[in-house]
Amino acid sequence: MSITGSCFCGQISYEVTAPLRNARSCHCSKCRKAFGGASSAYAEVQTDSFSWKTGEENLKKYLSNDDWGLAFCGRCGSALAGMLDKEVHGITLGTVDGDPEVQLAMHIFVASKAPWDHIGGDAPQFMDGPPEEDAT
Repeated sequence: MSITGSCFCGQISYEVTAPLRNARSCHCSKCRKAFGGASSAYAEVQTDSFSWKTGEENLKKYLSNDDWGLAFCGRCGSALAGMLDKEVHGITLGTVDGDPEVQLAMHIFVASKAPWDHIGGDAPQFMDGPPEEDAT
């Protein structure tokens, strides 16, 4: 199995060789700012199954004080991956080429969603973070 993805301008691409897991949409204010929309759409990866294929020299990284952050294209600004402790933790589903073979399993931090955001679909909604067994 192989999942590929890339940024808007095509300079950076990646590959994931294991199934994605814990797909979620986060509605917190930080994700809204980082993704420029109502929420993020994100799925976790096994660290050893992820690799940058092209353009890694154009990659920019932002890590917050608690070691969470993003990897994004320095040319077009596309957010490509979520980072934890300087490692890729997951990918942004909007950058996947084709079907990522995963569905959103939950909406998190719904209590802080934007007032104009109307969540659709039947995935469960959590006012704060994911339930303990899914939290990472």
